[in-house]
Amino acid sequence: MGWFNLESLAVLLSLGYLVLAVRGNSMCWYLAFFSTAIYVYIFAGVSLYMESFLNVYYMGMAVYGWYHWKRAGLQGMGCDICKWPLSRHLLIIIVIIAVSYISAQMLQGYTDAQFPLLDSLTTWGSIVATVMVARKVLENWLYWLVIDALSIFIFIDRELHQTAGLFGFYLILAAIGYLNWRKIYRRESKRAPRALVTTMEGLEKGR
Repeated sequence: MGWFNLESLAVLLSLGYLVLAVRGNSMCWYLAFFSTAIYVYIFAGVSLYMESFLNVYYMGMAVYGWYHWKRAGLQGMGCDICKWPLSRHLLIIIVIIAVSYISAQMLQGYTDAQFPLLDSLTTWGSIVATVMVARKVLENWLYWLVIDALSIFIFIDRELHQTAGLFGFYLILAAIGYLNWRKIYRRESKRAPRALVTTMEGLEKGR
């Protein structure tokens, strides 16, 4: 089957990762590790060096994400979804833009990199967004909506059509992921006060 190649395998593994991530299943990190390992090689071959570097980082974050989802939280139940304040997001966005500009200047001056600024923006944005996924920060999906849209343009130009199609699907799943995680967050937020009351009552009875 000539249509199925290394890029195809990376696409399938990446799709599996995102579907499981949307569902909050820690198995997603296994698929993330292997798909990103393949993309390290693929992106280096088409002179997208920041994307290749990004996937090396993804491999490490796959290990961290698996550990955090599986081990964090009370009684091994994993970590709950949380939200970050708007002020933190504004600071993060400013830092991403500043660092992207610096790395774009370096890429433009010392390499044959294509789309150095866009490549840098998607790379540094993805680094932050991946940390947010691993920490189960609700707003990570909003970051991915912007990152995925920019990435589609880059991949089409580099003739990575399967990957561009993958990121088009990512856009849809990112929107679904945000809505799903927001629903879970609201449910957990309502449950938390009741759990606190129950704990306090138990302490009072134990006195």
